[in-house]
Amino acid sequence: METKHYNVFVIGSGIAGQTAAKACIAAGLTVAISDKREFGGTCATRGCDPKKILMQFADLVQHSNQLKGFGIKKSPKINWKSVQKFKTSFTKPVPSSTENDLMDLGIDLYHQSPKFISKNEITVEGKTISADKFVIATGYVPRTLKLEGSDLLKTSDDILNLKKIPKSAIFIGSGYVGMEFCYMLSTLGCDVTMIEVGDSPLTQFDSFLVEKLTKVLEKNGVKFMFNTTPISIEKLKKNLKLTYEKGGKTKSIKARKIFNTAGRVPAVEKLDLENAGIKADESGVLVNDFMQSTSNVNVYACGDVSSKSLPLTPLSGLQGYIAGHNIINGNAKAFENPLVPSVVFTKPQLASVGYSEEEAKSRYKNVIVYKGDASDWYSSKKENADAYAYKIIVNERTQKIVGANLLSSQANETINILTLAMNEGLTIRDFKKQIFTYPSYTNDLKSMLKDED
Repeated sequence: METKHYNVFVIGSGIAGQTAAKACIAAGLTVAISDKREFGGTCATRGCDPKKILMQFADLVQHSNQLKGFGIKKSPKINWKSVQKFKTSFTKPVPSSTENDLMDLGIDLYHQSPKFISKNEITVEGKTISADKFVIATGYVPRTLKLEGSDLLKTSDDILNLKKIPKSAIFIGSGYVGMEFCYMLSTLGCDVTMIEVGDSPLTQFDSFLVEKLTKVLEKNGVKFMFNTTPISIEKLKKNLKLTYEKGGKTKSIKARKIFNTAGRVPAVEKLDLENAGIKADESGVLVNDFMQSTSNVNVYACGDVSSKSLPLTPLSGLQGYIAGHNIINGNAKAFENPLVPSVVFTKPQLASVGYSEEEAKSRYKNVIVYKGDASDWYSSKKENADAYAYKIIVNERTQKIVGANLLSSQANETINILTLAMNEGLTIRDFKKQIFTYPSYTNDLKSMLKDED
């Protein structure tokens, strides 16, 4: 069988893969791209975008609940079938439009996950294909939980496509995905239990704010079970039974659905990387600053699957651009980790950027910590919000912000203001000179910088 050859073969059709492929085809190279799932990647089809569409209806209900008795007689009733139809109007066109866009550019498409058979060859769709360069941009997949009955577990894909809100649900894992969806389902009437093997959720965020968010979710009806290890899952007539161990005792709990939200891992297991001498570990494909494999010079990796990335869409596009640029021009452009804010889209939202308090104290000789509960501030009181708090870390010598953490209904937007201030190197004095709209959550940021902890 004749081997087909390309200058560049891209594995993965999300933002990272598309960006690299488009750069290479524009430079006159022959390019192909493959994906085992629908084209378009996680974010647009089964991640950030559809999640936010569904989440806004929970936000509407939550906001109404907060104002019940202050002009709101009863919370709105959500027609979930219509909500799903609205969401699908965004996600359904993505695969075909992505494919058409790529084909119009002259990129060949393959609808299967390839396997490496040598340093410069793969098999895909029963064909052997060689390439001068490969780009791995396969993203993340849900972490496999090794427990009896794990085939009964559902993932975030299933939550996004629920035909109706279940009466009860159990989440295993309290990271971004688990906390966001346990908030959504509990707000929409589901009896939710969160199982966590550790002693707290969202360990990558500031504990001062996480504790407040956890209390809000508990008020919302979420039952948290920390230091709890799942053992097995059994199918009953209507429910599923989860057997777990806690405090040396074995017990069980029942629910209509059980979701695996125990995190996501780089999607490399089925690529047979060892056949191409491509090294990878739990952080992903090991790459240098040029997004090039440290063990196979003809391979680049970008987006979530690379060891240099965080699972955030803006970084995927940037890394895809850098990988494509370096394939075309030689390793001329290095990746430098930008200042990237991150958000947990619960209500209130939890956002952070820069160094944590612990990281800042280990990096700088002296830091100032501005920390407080702002639940009695106007912005919070006018919404009758359950929580509003902040922690901002400043390098005492330079008087510049080096880290920020916000908990509010608009933290996803206001964290961007602090990110901009940090990128521009504004001192506290400079920042407080800015004039913002009033009243607003943005204007509150200046008040947060008045009294240090």
